[in-house]
Amino acid sequence: MILRVLNFVVIGALVLAAAWVYRIKFDATVQGERLAKLRGEVRHERDTVAALRAEWGQLDNPARIESLAKRFLPLKPIAPTQFDTLDRLPDRPPQDVTAGADPIGGMIEHSVEPNPAATTGSIPDGAPTPDGAGPAPASAASGAPGQ
Repeated sequence: MILRVLNFVVIGALVLAAAWVYRIKFDATVQGERLAKLRGEVRHERDTVAALRAEWGQLDNPARIESLAKRFLPLKPIAPTQFDTLDRLPDRPPQDVTAGADPIGGMIEHSVEPNPAATTGSIPDGAPTPDGAGPAPASAASGAPGQ
């Protein structure tokens, strides 16, 4: 009786192992197909990049650009009489004084000192205390500890 149960357990384990191996094989096949598809897409993209580089090489050809410039741009050769002397140059524009200055340093220099009562929530001088007993002492309003 025990041998019969043991045989069924072993047969069941073999069936489960076979199903597990089949599942692994199926997943490997799916991954292989996916890999082949990705490799095909990469090859296609490389071919596209190569075609675009070849087209760019044709468009960037200096001889082609020169012929287009001659055909569409009304350019003429420069004559030596077109040059002028340096004394006929226009005056230099005035220098911008703020261009050399440090913009962050300027903001810091012109900034206003913050009011500690406004930024820390302290009670200003002469204001009543929260318990309504009267004005707060000067040391509490200034935010100076221990005074």
